Amino acid sequence: MKKALSSPTSIDQLMERADAMAGLTLAELAKRWQVQVPPDLRRDKGWVGQLMELQLGASAGNKAEPDFPEIDVELKTLPISYALAPLETTYVTVVPLTNIRALNWFDSVVYQKLKRVLWVPVQGEREIPVGDRIIGTPFLWQPSQQQLQMLRNDWEELMEMVALGNINSISAKFGDALHIRPKAANGRVLTDAIGEDGSPIKTLPRGFYLQKSFTQAILNQAFANDA
Repeated sequence: MKKALSSPTSIDQLMERADAMAGLTLAELAKRWQVQVPPDLRRDKGWVGQLMELQLGASAGNKAEPDFPEIDVELKTLPISYALAPLETTYVTVVPLTNIRALNWFDSVVYQKLKRVLWVPVQGEREIPVGDRIIGTPFLWQPSQQQLQMLRNDWEELMEMVALGNINSISAKFGDALHIRPKAANGRVLTDAIGEDGSPIKTLPRGFYLQKSFTQAILNQAFANDA
């Protein structure tokens, strides 16, 4: 594997790197970085994103901050169908399950990561071999006031449920833009949370995810702007 680029120092530099991979297949980009293409993504779910990070110079790693902290931009790859529809929900960050009463929306990791996002659409239909999947045109997105309010409303309602000890009552049906669902390699991975009576309990780790309907609206907005 070649050494990753240094982190971009401006939006223009980031977009120049992003635009340079538009239209390439994943195999072509992987060859550029001397990376092996996996036969499928079932065991390598984060591989596409890691490849993009090499191309773009993302530096945050697993830290609770945007992927490009110097310019305050998060990177999100988005597998799309032939009909340009998102094929899955988009992971944002882990859900804090303890010590949360002092948290507010503007200090939340969700807000920090979604203030400005570089979206990279990628063909995601399973019958297309991983290496043959084409990278779409990346675009920079900032949520509108309406989108930001949707995200905030969902975050505040969901975090109130967590704080009240209702974590095990939360399902993916809660939230118009943002929802919570378990995020763990297997059911044996447990973490601390707040129970209904306020006492500590053990439960599966949870993640915040963007609903497909929300990312579909982002795609529609981006393509309409290009038209």
